[in-house]
Amino acid sequence: MNTGAKQLVVGPSWIGDMVMAQSLYKLLASRDPDTEIHVIAPAWSIPVLERMPEVTRALELPVAHGEAGIGKRWRLARRLRHEGYQRAIVLPRSLKAALVPFFASVPVRTGYRGEWRFGLINDMRAFDAERLDQTVKRFVALGLGPEEAGLPSIPTPRLDVDEDNLRIAAARLGLDTESDAVAIIPGAEYGPAKRWPSEYYADLASRLVRVGLKVWVLGSEKEHEIGEAVSGPANHPNAINLCGETSLADVIDLLGAARVAVTNDSGLMHVAAAVGTHVVAVYGSSSPGFTPPLTEAKDVFYLDLECSPCFQRECPLGHFRCMTDLGVDEICSAVVTALGGPETPREGEQARDIREPGSGLSEPFGRPH
Repeated sequence: MNTGAKQLVVGPSWIGDMVMAQSLYKLLASRDPDTEIHVIAPAWSIPVLERMPEVTRALELPVAHGEAGIGKRWRLARRLRHEGYQRAIVLPRSLKAALVPFFASVPVRTGYRGEWRFGLINDMRAFDAERLDQTVKRFVALGLGPEEAGLPSIPTPRLDVDEDNLRIAAARLGLDTESDAVAIIPGAEYGPAKRWPSEYYADLASRLVRVGLKVWVLGSEKEHEIGEAVSGPANHPNAINLCGETSLADVIDLLGAARVAVTNDSGLMHVAAAVGTHVVAVYGSSSPGFTPPLTEAKDVFYLDLECSPCFQRECPLGHFRCMTDLGVDEICSAVVTALGGPETPREGEQARDIREPGSGLSEPFGRPH
């Protein structure tokens, strides 16, 4: 690759994948600091790309999830033909994802074998699921030369936080960003099998606000009802349901201001990891081995049952033990250990300081991985 060459990347369609794709952009930028990286992405993901210093330009693809949109892809490609891209990297494995670079006549089009893309992809890579056992590895491997067999060290995603936008959002929402806040992320776009029960999150929120912590419940507008189920039982002004009240840019900055984020395996889990917040992640139908939060500041809970991971949207066996058997005490212990602050009491107990000798909460318990 010549110095300063333009590279086109067809980005993924899920928010978590878009965050993890930054590891690829970091690799490309480290190998050629003068390169321009242009990323084709859904409109919703543009705020995420704007927080990645490696991305020169985000190109909106106005196609709904699952839509073929051949004409829309053709029109975008026609606008890109004169950009002079030397290579395109197609992260999704679908046929339609490979159309824009092909229509735009990008000379080298790199991607994995899949969905009869011969001709559309002319730098075809074998898909080795055993070697590429994590999503982020699959992305990074496409940035390597065809002769490179081993994977390099995986760069860690890191999103920029906009302090000015944080102040504006906090003022609009009436939030105190100077006090310790715990972000709770109870949703998961993929389906309910990824969601720790809302009543468990509600119990956790109640314990946290009783010792003076702020709880921000974050999510999309369609998760507003879940947010109410989490914040409502606390019946406290410090438990605030922000689902649907924020833009994605606002959420990025609020997560950057939170001390800890308690979350399912979701897109916002990866955002929280990428802004440097301590992540307490709860896994059910998915696997932390496949899509872990890419940060050292984390506690991951996963029971690894005989039926796990099933990767289903709903529990196929009906018992949902992978989530219901993970109790609030375990998650709460991880939160307060990460905070290094007051122990959240169980029902009927008085709060203690975990810095007291003999408090018994120096380490999280349960089954963290």
